[in-house]
Amino acid sequence: MEHTILITSQTERVVTDTKTLPFGKVPTEHMFIAEYSDGKWQNARITPFQDLVLSPLSLCLHYGQTVFEGMKAFVMDNGKISIFRMDKHHERFLKSLERMCMPSVPKKLFTEAIRQLVELDADWVPRGDGSLYIRPFMIATEPRIGVKISDEYLFMVVCSPAFQYYTNPLKVKIETTYVRSANGGTGTAKCGGNYGGAFYPTQLAKEAGYDQVLWTDAVHHEFIEESGTMNAMFYINNTLITPELSGTILDGVTRDSLIAIAHDLGVTVETRQMSYNELINAFENGVRVEAFGAGTAAVVAPIEIIAIGHKEYKCYIEPDAMMFKLQKALLDIRKGVAEDKHHWNFTL
Repeated sequence: MEHTILITSQTERVVTDTKTLPFGKVPTEHMFIAEYSDGKWQNARITPFQDLVLSPLSLCLHYGQTVFEGMKAFVMDNGKISIFRMDKHHERFLKSLERMCMPSVPKKLFTEAIRQLVELDADWVPRGDGSLYIRPFMIATEPRIGVKISDEYLFMVVCSPAFQYYTNPLKVKIETTYVRSANGGTGTAKCGGNYGGAFYPTQLAKEAGYDQVLWTDAVHHEFIEESGTMNAMFYINNTLITPELSGTILDGVTRDSLIAIAHDLGVTVETRQMSYNELINAFENGVRVEAFGAGTAAVVAPIEIIAIGHKEYKCYIEPDAMMFKLQKALLDIRKGVAEDKHHWNFTL
């Protein structure tokens, strides 16, 4: 396939550029779609946003072959639009697809689908503090009830304007009963099952008055892994600490970006196992602890309260916190205010 993308028709809607838009509920005018069958991608096209028609037998509805990515486009200070870290997101998408036995998407197809869709719906990229959230995803569509790897798929891209994901600092609890992923599982893949499996313990945490959980490892229920659907990061004793990548932790693009920026700023960075007992020791000895989630949707989500067992500990979230310095440095690169020395911006 030559990956020529056909724009079937165009529509126009009034762009509602307002910070009151709930995250992910208002799609842009168009979407990209391509079909995989007979061992190849075909019929790549951009159409008006519309519902799908799927057989009730589609394998994605029964056996979980669904994978997605989350990325963003920004209006830079010079008025141009930049898609952030396209290459890194494609690389991670391929790893997720491989883990779920799904066909790879050629880089050119991935890049052109997103580029042309964002260009077509450029008026939907918010100015100022907002961004355009871009969701590439793939689902298994072969109509068959039977546990098997699908032979047919849809690769799609949809977009939605996005503003602040969390409006307030988070209250989280250390989760020591349920686990997000175990060694050998799908923790490094952005597949639907990882998120569905996290709903129940997260709902229990919300009923107890918390926003999210801090996941711990499946073996000892002691070592911190992720913060809800984000990577977990801490700044303690002038050191940025985040759990090392393993078979249970997602290789977050925002995490990777913040680590690189920290190195650029001369901040000591440690990627290693971190027990919640280390947090208890720091809190009870009066050490300043910054904790935050890092992810594409939230960027940096400050954590104000961490509940460990029956005790709550308060984290440092004042304006001079290191997490806000890292956040500003990242946003400055995305907006074209600071030098893009790592070549992260894909500018249209």
